[in-house]
Amino acid sequence: MKKILVLNGHPNKDSFCQALSNAYHKGALTAGCQVDLLNLHELDFRVSFSGTYSSENQLPLEKDLKMAQEKIKWADHLVIVHPVWWGSVPALLKGFFDRVLLPGFAFKYHSKDPFWDKLLHGKTATILYTSDTPIWIYKWFYRAPSVNMLRNRVLGFCGVKTQKVLGFGAIRQSTPTLREKYLLKTEQLGAGAL
Repeated sequence: MKKILVLNGHPNKDSFCQALSNAYHKGALTAGCQVDLLNLHELDFRVSFSGTYSSENQLPLEKDLKMAQEKIKWADHLVIVHPVWWGSVPALLKGFFDRVLLPGFAFKYHSKDPFWDKLLHGKTATILYTSDTPIWIYKWFYRAPSVNMLRNRVLGFCGVKTQKVLGFGAIRQSTPTLREKYLLKTEQLGAGAL
């Protein structure tokens, strides 16, 4: 039975990202998966990282971040849901990664060479994002910077292999009917456990 963690990176509880997260969660449950939904807007933690990334010099983790690390360890598959803001992810999601994906948990640098161990190796991911820019413009003209960052510099750096990326937009101009179509597609994606 697949263990899935859905990470909703939108800071507002009434967002379309919340609806997408709920739809994926529902679909994965109907497929018989073990699924947990982590809404970052519900967590209590300091978003701004200060200190160093050395294992000896890290800020103590708040209990919500310790819980998040346990859920990430537990999961086989991560689903990252986020809006595109200024071409990237919201500060809440970026701060979450800064604070949670630490050396000794998500990666480990080598002492005698420039390489590192990917401590989350073997896990897979899906990235779902919303944009007010039409998706084809975001992908082909801007080269999807939030997706590239997540797939290559965050998840990939820690050993997580992205299996699926799906964008929804332009959200601001979308109709209720189109949004329902997006939610159904996301629920079906969850039912296929990708």
